[in-house]
Amino acid sequence: RVGPLAQCVSPEEKRMIIGDTFMRITEREVAAMGISADRVFLAQGTLRPDLIESGSHLASSKADVIKTHHNDTALVRQLRTEGKIVEPLRDYHKDEVRALGTELGLPHHLVWRQPFPGPGLAIRVLCCDGTSPP
Repeated sequence: RVGPLAQCVSPEEKRMIIGDTFMRITEREVAAMGISADRVFLAQGTLRPDLIESGSHLASSKADVIKTHHNDTALVRQLRTEGKIVEPLRDYHKDEVRALGTELGLPHHLVWRQPFPGPGLAIRVLCCDGTSPP
């Protein structure tokens, strides 16, 4: 099965596809569990640099987009406006989050782990012609 990433070469478009797909799957799974969507909040590990790079008004009224982030797509922004997104770290940078984690007594291996992008390796998919090797 060929999905939308297979036909996409733009990293910006890929980030939007991945972010919106994540949100749609979340909504589908919440519905499958019989939970009313109006009772659900999504917690994200968004950091201030994510918002700055995405040109979010939450970071600056004059910010330009450097690159979008899977956790700051148009759909996420809509849910944020509706009060459905919880981002307790959005005002902090990575060094501040690590200091906070240390102060809270979190294990060293969690506080200092190497970050891995939310989209995983999907952003590295170049594209294909719709066929796959046997």
